[in-house]
Amino acid sequence: MPEPRNTERLRRYWDKHAPSYDRQMRFFDRTLFGESRAWVCSQAGGDVLEVAIGTGRNLSFYPPGVRLTGIEWSPKMLAIARRRAAELGRTADLREADAQALPFPDASFDTVVCTLSLCAIPDDDRAVAEMTRVLKPGGHLLLLDHVPSTAWPVRAMQRLVELVTVPLGGEHLLRRPLRHVQAEGLEIEQRDRFKLGIVERLAARKPVGTS
Repeated sequence: MPEPRNTERLRRYWDKHAPSYDRQMRFFDRTLFGESRAWVCSQAGGDVLEVAIGTGRNLSFYPPGVRLTGIEWSPKMLAIARRRAAELGRTADLREADAQALPFPDASFDTVVCTLSLCAIPDDDRAVAEMTRVLKPGGHLLLLDHVPSTAWPVRAMQRLVELVTVPLGGEHLLRRPLRHVQAEGLEIEQRDRFKLGIVERLAARKPVGTS
């Protein structure tokens, strides 16, 4: 687990940037991620947990029938998500919690969603393990994130950018969530990479018969 002092520093960082987060993400959603939020959320069903829900940018993309729970460790971002849910008329249990220690029993959810957040969770390996733990056997894990480019000049640029983003806000550009998902024994059902391989989205299923 990351040191509590570092975790609190990162929480303060995201609290500080909460008011400007949506403005920044509108640009990246338009230029990099396209319809990927809709791609992820449209596959969610039943009891759904969104990990690191942020300001709630995914809320409008979920099917009407899902029973949504969302966790976020930045109180100020969570406050924006709650306002957005109210404006959309979306019923959701939105609570402050840490992705690295989810406050739910094993096998609690039919679907777990995490978009554009594993890059900034201090221990992404532990976060994926926690998502797998709370997922029911046969349930789906749906992820979207930026990953190392398939083009080496772009990877080199990502590595340079990390020299700033990692110390500042804990944002990693070269992580590979796929490796953690595979290490947890989940079955990859769909995987797409685009924009020079910078963006990856995947759907994985927890095998039936696993706890």
